[in-house]
Amino acid sequence: MPRTRRAVSLVGALAVGALLLAACSSTSSSTSPAKAAKVAIPTGGTKVTGGVVTWAEPPSATPNYIFPFMTAQYDTVNNVSQLQYLLYRPLYMFASPTSTSAALNPALSLADPPTYNSTDTKATIDMKSYKWSDGETVSASDVMFFMNMLHAEKANWYSYVPGLFPDNVTNVTVVSPTQLTMTFNHSYNPTWMTYNELSQVTPFPKAWDITAAGAAPGSGGCATGTYGAPSTDAACAKVYSYLTGQAKNIAGYATNPLWAVVDGPFKLSSFSTSGAVTMVPNTHYSGPQKATISKFVELPYTTSGAEYDALLGGKLDIGFLPQSDVTASTTNALSAGPNNPRLSSSFYMAPQVLFGYNYAVYKFDSTGDGGAAGAIFKQLYVRQAMQELVDQPLMIKKILHGYGVPTYGPVPVLPPNQYVDSYEKTNPYPYDPTKAAALLEAHGWKVTPGGTDTCVKAGSASDECGPGVPAGAAMNFTFAYATGIAWQKEVVDVEQSAWSKAGIHVTLAPATFNTVVGDYAPPCTSSAPCTGEIGWWGGGWEYSPDYYPSGELLFSTNAANNSGNYSSTEANKLIAATNDTTTNLDQYQNYLAQQLPSLWQPNADYELTEVADNLRGVAPQNPFAVLLPEYFYFVKK
Repeated sequence: MPRTRRAVSLVGALAVGALLLAACSSTSSSTSPAKAAKVAIPTGGTKVTGGVVTWAEPPSATPNYIFPFMTAQYDTVNNVSQLQYLLYRPLYMFASPTSTSAALNPALSLADPPTYNSTDTKATIDMKSYKWSDGETVSASDVMFFMNMLHAEKANWYSYVPGLFPDNVTNVTVVSPTQLTMTFNHSYNPTWMTYNELSQVTPFPKAWDITAAGAAPGSGGCATGTYGAPSTDAACAKVYSYLTGQAKNIAGYATNPLWAVVDGPFKLSSFSTSGAVTMVPNTHYSGPQKATISKFVELPYTTSGAEYDALLGGKLDIGFLPQSDVTASTTNALSAGPNNPRLSSSFYMAPQVLFGYNYAVYKFDSTGDGGAAGAIFKQLYVRQAMQELVDQPLMIKKILHGYGVPTYGPVPVLPPNQYVDSYEKTNPYPYDPTKAAALLEAHGWKVTPGGTDTCVKAGSASDECGPGVPAGAAMNFTFAYATGIAWQKEVVDVEQSAWSKAGIHVTLAPATFNTVVGDYAPPCTSSAPCTGEIGWWGGGWEYSPDYYPSGELLFSTNAANNSGNYSSTEANKLIAATNDTTTNLDQYQNYLAQQLPSLWQPNADYELTEVADNLRGVAPQNPFAVLLPEYFYFVKK
């Protein structure tokens, strides 16, 4: 999900027609990424200062959490990339207004790139001269504020992985108002530390260091305490309790003085519980680009059809073309084919591919399916059989019109990057219904095509159902998926039909994006056992702020975003090697591609973005779905 490491809601959609593919099959066993092609982006024109830019939110996926310290439930693109980052800038920014690069962007960051000592056990961070909107300087103490809260409330931090940030930070010292140092418990890969650990930091203003309304800024004692001290943890716990309490009052976001203290390019003007958001420029913003538009408005839609009608009606400057209204296919997920003729006279289309992948969550500790679901999912052969019934290349061609890329592992194939290897670009488990059914039968299941398979040979031997799977256990699962995304409905209908051919009975359970994320993103725990079995919120995972796709957040044992409770000693070892040394990601990504810790799903383009032809600065779009409207401007028609 959740986070970047965050849960993504996709905005593309397709009219229902799931049986279209039920009888289809594909002989393709792999899909190589197409070469990036240039998108025809209008340039030039006479700039107009001012103007209101209206932008369409993804369907049924509205922002609902403003405080940039959250649990996995709230770690979504809608909250972080499309709300919080516009108001509260992270210490390090990776989004760019001019390219699809996944690299660090020093120009938009609040600090210079960190420097490391000769043993890579200590980082020095030098702050730039940014200001909060209340006149305070964005200082080293504001970073200390975040780190102290992280130490105290790590269990409530979406990105927490036991043993890593902040457990691996032994000391944080404010050297001066513009400099601080962090000392680590041993040597780490500097790239990983910058891209995945320090990238999590968002400086907090002094005005937030309080425990009651009207209290003096800094009176909470969280920002100034000694890192790791019990007294500091206690103070931060009280501040955290107060701030999270305020963050639950969605209706008060635009009027609460807490959230009015910003260091980003915008501030809130209005915020509706329905998801409608209006922002105006922060005139005190210290960054390299100040906004010249007068307002940026985010508008909610329950379906992609309603959003499309708004586009046609001229009510949006930036929206998205539903897959159902694509009139010409593409052979390159990064490059637009001919635009829909109903829009082409007023808009241009720019496909947006995120740096991430798509997956549905297996709940490995689920007590569903009569108590056997988790034990069944823990059998690799079961996951292999289910994956062999997911025909990604065909669904991308037929359902997504080419605007998508298959997921065969945890490292993104697109946008082009230096991390993915050749094995990850192939399909280890091509579509093969006959092989899938034979695999289940060989492991002790009575396969009943069109019905429900049952375990008839319980036990742990190679020809038996596996440890913890009792005789009589059934292949009978519930699959929750997000509504409002019609192409996703098409995909799950096709998959349900394909699984049925091998006797895997799947009941589909549609729910809103926020409901599916809320139910399936949090891992099962001893105090909160779960009966959910398979969940798919649609957009999968987008790598931010863990921009180096090494997997510790998603697949390490007990990681906060390990939504399925996947656990593998070998995976832990391979992940650790990418964190601690400069070992590349090949062994890690290939092992996970083979082990199928999730159900890999087609990864549709995040948006087929439609941009008004007199609006500039929108494309190319960054691969983290971060909105940068301070670069937007209109030109004379």
